[in-house]
Amino acid sequence: MFDSIQQTIGEITNGIAWGQWFSAAFLLALGAVLGTLVARSTGRLVGDRVSRHHQVMIRRLCFYLVFILFAMAALREAGFSLEVVLGAAGILTVAIGFASQTSASNIISGLFLVMEKPFEIGDVIEVDATAGEVVSIDLLSVKLRTPDNLYVRVPNETLIKTRVVNRSRFPIRRIDLTLGIAYAEDAERVSELLLELANENAACLEEPKPFVQVTGFGASSVDLQFSFWVPKDRFLEGRSSMMIAVKKMLDGHGIEIPFPHTSIYAGSHSEPFRVQLLAPEQQKEKGLPDVDQND
Repeated sequence: MFDSIQQTIGEITNGIAWGQWFSAAFLLALGAVLGTLVARSTGRLVGDRVSRHHQVMIRRLCFYLVFILFAMAALREAGFSLEVVLGAAGILTVAIGFASQTSASNIISGLFLVMEKPFEIGDVIEVDATAGEVVSIDLLSVKLRTPDNLYVRVPNETLIKTRVVNRSRFPIRRIDLTLGIAYAEDAERVSELLLELANENAACLEEPKPFVQVTGFGASSVDLQFSFWVPKDRFLEGRSSMMIAVKKMLDGHGIEIPFPHTSIYAGSHSEPFRVQLLAPEQQKEKGLPDVDQND
């Protein structure tokens, strides 16, 4: 029995052309190495001329082109007919296309994103209340890194169908602070003080000019909007520092910021009542029974 098994294994191994398979494996490895080198070299050449987004796409395209050429050569070296392989690949592509319509939709959406270019790698975008920095733009999805360092994957189809906000597309951004002052305060004086804060803050830009406008009359306050411009990379710093400066300025000038007060009333039964302790002599005078304090 063992002799027959050894004979069968020997016939199979003798029928395999090991040289062809080793040559095919060598071509695949060579294609991966050369593809990586070509992709890196191309990326360096176009690095200063195109954006990071296009640089990544060009590198990937060069790698896959080189690798596919060597893969076809490896299949031919292994003894496969390229006509049969291409025919099988076409049939397989049709079958995969019907089975993965969502993936095909994401690929097509990815191509539209590349052509439209609404954002690039490194931009900060907001999609469906999720904001983060774009770290990768692939054929199927876009990867984001949120401010709290979470990894979020957004399908390309979602980006095409959903409202996308690019927070870092333009070099400057406007910050709008809403505050309320008491009706007894002078709104013009408060506006002048706020504009002075904008001139003193290092993060605020002189152009476009900051402004203050009255937005409405609330139930207990006059509502103001204080708007100023900052560079996009100093947005959080400018917002926080200005809010602290506004609070200090209002406190320093005695300007009242009204806030709601809550009073609890439960009717006349909740009114306090007086408790008085009488001496034994006073109790006898009022005709009250004598109460032993030890009881």
